[in-house]
Amino acid sequence: MSDAPHILIVESPYYKDIADHLARGVIDALEAAGVTYERISVPGALEIPGAIKLASKSGKYDGYAALGCVLRGETSHYDIVAGESARALMDLTVNYDLAVGNGILTCDTAEQAVVRADPAQKNKGQDVANAVLALLSIKLKSGTA
Repeated sequence: MSDAPHILIVESPYYKDIADHLARGVIDALEAAGVTYERISVPGALEIPGAIKLASKSGKYDGYAALGCVLRGETSHYDIVAGESARALMDLTVNYDLAVGNGILTCDTAEQAVVRADPAQKNKGQDVANAVLALLSIKLKSGTA
């Protein structure tokens, strides 16, 4: 890892206003920490883990911020997308030693998601950035970075 970590922000803009709030929180926190970043989009939450795995092969990134939102609907699709995206992100961290912050919100309503995503409210994007940076710190201390 270089002196300034380089983070890949992978987002699904399926709910664009929510994704933009999350990204603003992550970007503000990364910039405050002196961290560089790139930002890419994928169609949905299920594509985020795959994009991270593919990007990890480049060796360009020290960590990853996964951003998106899954809202409960009338079918079981919510449960599948929420559970499988979270499981796949955890697999990337545990099985491949990637520093991944999970910012895929899973909410019942758009209103709940906005409160969590908005930097002026719960600012979950900042939490995601902090998670990535914490994992990178552990990697550095363990000598695996």
